[in-house]
Amino acid sequence: MEYDRKSTVSSFYGARRSIDVLNDVPTPAGQSNILPRGAARPRAESQSSFYADRQSRTSQDLLNTQSAGYNASSFFAAGRQEPLKGGRDEEEEAGQQDNWDVFADFNNTGPKYSSTFGIGKHTEPAYHQLPPTMSVAASKAEGGDNDSSLAQVELVTVPALGPEWERSEMKKMTRSGRRELKSDERRAQWRAWNRGEIGLCGTKWFTKKFLVFFIFAWCAIIAIVLAITIPRVPGVSFYSNSPLVGATGNFNASIPTEFSRSPANFSFPAMAEIQMDTSSNIIPLVLNHVDAQVWYPSSNFQIGSGYFGKATLPANSYPIISIPLNFSYVASNDTDPTWVAWYNACKNPGTYTDGVRPGVGFEIILTMSIQGLLSTTTASASVSSGACPIELSITSA
Repeated sequence: MEYDRKSTVSSFYGARRSIDVLNDVPTPAGQSNILPRGAARPRAESQSSFYADRQSRTSQDLLNTQSAGYNASSFFAAGRQEPLKGGRDEEEEAGQQDNWDVFADFNNTGPKYSSTFGIGKHTEPAYHQLPPTMSVAASKAEGGDNDSSLAQVELVTVPALGPEWERSEMKKMTRSGRRELKSDERRAQWRAWNRGEIGLCGTKWFTKKFLVFFIFAWCAIIAIVLAITIPRVPGVSFYSNSPLVGATGNFNASIPTEFSRSPANFSFPAMAEIQMDTSSNIIPLVLNHVDAQVWYPSSNFQIGSGYFGKATLPANSYPIISIPLNFSYVASNDTDPTWVAWYNACKNPGTYTDGVRPGVGFEIILTMSIQGLLSTTTASASVSSGACPIELSITSA
């Protein structure tokens, strides 16, 4: 707005005064409007007196007269007027010691503006200030070096805490709760590994797919190793048509050779030539020991036994071993079929017109203990007509 422009509202500058229509007593219309004959009507002030210092005339007394715009009586009374700031003068209170407490509202020590539910009626404040402590300099002079002993910490602004521990938190602090947490963690890791998200043992590559290939590779390696190292039971057979040969050395001298009619019995030493088949073995075969039994099939009686010690047989070959046998049999009389058969086979060839002795059938059963196998294995070989390994004298009865 330009400085030389003036308002056209004359009542703002006091020309036409406002009245209180409720409190003022109205003037009779006849008295206020009657003018003497020939008198001029007073001129209404329509010009502003706000710029009276720039005018030659003065329309009103600016100090003693109130204008209509600032007359408090022109407004309706709204009730009792409170002094500004509650009647307190902050400038007068500025020189006092406790003029303003910023913590009053937080410590429940400030003024109470409401008395609802008994608030503001307590005479004793809820907050009690800690007693003053000695200064830092005095504490150091006494030799104190602990910072916490210099002054007490006053936590006046800390809000009230709720329950320290929930039921679930207290459960987690027990031994069973910790076991449940570990179990849940293991279950979650197992499910994540089962979905292929993580690896085993804290790795990223040991996934479910890798484990399948890993197990398959290990199974293949184990199968190959077992196929190579596990020994196979060798095949057993007699080396020739004369499987029994006479014994020599100390073994021959340790067993007497005789046939007796009364009582009916016989005994003699012999050696069994056994051919072993190790063609199915990749590595050499180790025999811990071999137990042998000789049976006569016609009467189903055992007529001999033997023992062979530890030996190593080459792989993929047909080695021959000699098992020492001790033939021994006791019969009730000299008509026993077993005794008669072996006696005729072992007689001197000169007692026969053609010089040929009859053969005798028998079966040998071998119980082998093989290194690398948990239990013993059994193999057998038989012959239908074998020559007796000994020859009785021509005068033998």
